[in-house]
Amino acid sequence: MSEGKRLRSARMTLQSTALISRGLDSWSSEILDISATGLCAARPEGWNGRIDEIFNVDILIGDELDIHVVARLARIGDDELGFAYSRIPDDKQVPLWNLLGRYADTDEPYPA
Repeated sequence: MSEGKRLRSARMTLQSTALISRGLDSWSSEILDISATGLCAARPEGWNGRIDEIFNVDILIGDELDIHVVARLARIGDDELGFAYSRIPDDKQVPLWNLLGRYADTDEPYPA
């Protein structure tokens, strides 16, 4: 890779639901992609979170898998939200890594 290119954890496209909550506020959203360090979700209606706030995020995969993480809001776009994992409970780490498969330990360049 050429010098100066920054890398990030590889993103895996995922069509699934995220339940995002903080205090008494909660939103349902569609997950756009997920990586070993965070996830990107569609910005739900009525969103009122701010950068660096901490949220509980439940990643719902079908009827059988709920991966609960604590995440910091890292980016707000017009149509999407970027979250960075702050804490992944011990019992959710293996299910998350299994979900990510080869994406769990792969890097990719930031988009141009």
